[in-house]
Amino acid sequence: MSERFSGEALVIGLGNPLMGDDGIGLAALDRLAAEWHLPPTVELLDGGTWGLNLLHRIEAAGQVLFLDAVRAGRRPGDLIELDRYEVPRRLDLKLSPHQIDLREVLALAEWRGTLPSGLSCLGLEPDSVELRAGLSPTVSGRLDRLVDAAAARLRAWGHTVARRGGVPAHA
Repeated sequence: MSERFSGEALVIGLGNPLMGDDGIGLAALDRLAAEWHLPPTVELLDGGTWGLNLLHRIEAAGQVLFLDAVRAGRRPGDLIELDRYEVPRRLDLKLSPHQIDLREVLALAEWRGTLPSGLSCLGLEPDSVELRAGLSPTVSGRLDRLVDAAAARLRAWGHTVARRGGVPAHA
């Protein structure tokens, strides 16, 4: 993606680290924070259980990049890239406002005309989503590829990002 957008970028890590590979997004967010110099125009956010509270943060951003486990029917560890129009969003009947998930938040922002034009999701196909801490070896071995893709996306959006302390690029 070579289209540049103005404004600040919000990188949101999603998932549950207690459910194995579902924690991919949060692990990638942590690694991005630890291994990359990010400008003040890039904010990192753990979006784990925010639900509807993410709406105002998403609407205020110029670009939003989600990092997550993405089931796309591919091999475990494969990198998945979804652009603005491929990121799922819809409104469903809910019994409680506590049932709001990210799809509904994005649908509300779109309905209100405030969904950022720079919207993307990067993730890895999970191998194992079950009650256990830590990523599977397959996914853990591909985490650097996801983080590198996130840095590349931020660069494509016009943000200056660089590796910390000469850490070598991951293939």
